[in-house]
Amino acid sequence: MTLRLYDTATRSVRDFVPLVPGKVSVYGCGLTVQGAPHVGHIRFGLVFDVLTRWLEYRGFEVTYCRNVTDIDDKILRKAAEQGVEYWRVASRYEREATAAYTLLGCRPPTVEPRATGHIPEMIAMTAELIERGHAYPANGDVYFDVRSFPEYGALSNQKLDDMLSADDADPKNAKRDPRDFTLWKGAKPGEPFWESPWGPGRPGWHLECSAMTHKYLGQAFDIHGGGIDLIFPHHENEIAQSKAAGDEFARYWLHNAWVTVKDAKMGKSLGNAMNVEEVARRHRPVVLRYYLASPHYRSMVEYSEEAIEEAAVAYGRIEQFVTRAIELAGLVEPSPEVPAEFAAAMDDDLGVPQAMAVLHNTVRAGNVALAAGDKEAAAQRLAETRAMLGVLGLDPLAEPWADETAGGAAADLRETVGKLVAVALEQRQAARSRKDFAAADAIRAQLGAAGVQIEDTPAGPRWSLG
Repeated sequence: MTLRLYDTATRSVRDFVPLVPGKVSVYGCGLTVQGAPHVGHIRFGLVFDVLTRWLEYRGFEVTYCRNVTDIDDKILRKAAEQGVEYWRVASRYEREATAAYTLLGCRPPTVEPRATGHIPEMIAMTAELIERGHAYPANGDVYFDVRSFPEYGALSNQKLDDMLSADDADPKNAKRDPRDFTLWKGAKPGEPFWESPWGPGRPGWHLECSAMTHKYLGQAFDIHGGGIDLIFPHHENEIAQSKAAGDEFARYWLHNAWVTVKDAKMGKSLGNAMNVEEVARRHRPVVLRYYLASPHYRSMVEYSEEAIEEAAVAYGRIEQFVTRAIELAGLVEPSPEVPAEFAAAMDDDLGVPQAMAVLHNTVRAGNVALAAGDKEAAAQRLAETRAMLGVLGLDPLAEPWADETAGGAAADLRETVGKLVAVALEQRQAARSRKDFAAADAIRAQLGAAGVQIEDTPAGPRWSLG
């Protein structure tokens, strides 16, 4: 089956045909590092991590570029509030963003450029746009003339005359049209600046991505995307300035939906943002990844503690099967191919929910094989399960979750619990040997009340945290 992806630009699911056979170029709009990343931010990283993993599974060589916006009005405001240089704020939160991506098992992109490292490229693109008649300097600023680009509004399916003013201020009353957006901002007292042909200043937010895609992915590339809140104005403006400068730009547009809290978008401004690091203190990072990655990327995810706890139970079933299968069949490497139904689901616009259904059906079949003592069938189901989990970044035996399983504080705690459970099971077995079944049942009930589930098997009692 051909990989098909929903393209925001055409509002349709399209067959994916890369520009260069065997290679895929991807650009994802990364974070503006002006605060600690929350769960809503990080969903984008997970979506694009699953996308690139699936592309690689399908045999493509992937070049993934994800930018860092490290100069921005919000960063400057926060720096002013704290009385520090802007780069101290940006550097701190860039490290936190990287840590959050890593915490949830997102592999690093091929390249992760910063906006401040590409000022010359942005100045050059601005000059090109002025020369082509698509931009104009005005009192130290430079604006993009939206009426010079007839396609403006196509991505977001809007008509120019119905749009509101651009979201950047015009204190100098220098815009020809209120919907024109800023390419270059003239320097204000006390703000960082770079020299340009139009005077000292800094680039507008939209310009950086156009300059970076051109530098790292070329005049045309395959996939561009981010959260749905970026469709307008950010991605609309990127298209306008890139195509007006002569680039073909992106051929497919992918946008993930929000994480919501009580039906409202999760965000700092609404006071409902859940910090990734704080959530990870209450829930295992692999469970948080499972929770955020399981729904379809174009579906909203309603955040709740109860939902994450349900995800923990579901992922726990998978882990339990993997553990028991290894006990019976030994360590089994992932199958070189995922089940056909799983592949069909993933090829259908990254249909992770349907793919998850195949995964859980395989785990159930594996449990049937374990109950029957069928070592060969259990090993086959384990190999298939690990292959599917690998695509989703959820294999408990692979990095980074192998460390969580095999080492660290969590593993130390599990080892301690295991020793205590072993003592209780010895007491239970002794009670059963002397036919004191009431005492044996009481021990089992006490363990169950503590969250330790006991399963009697032909090989002896087996315990798990339920």
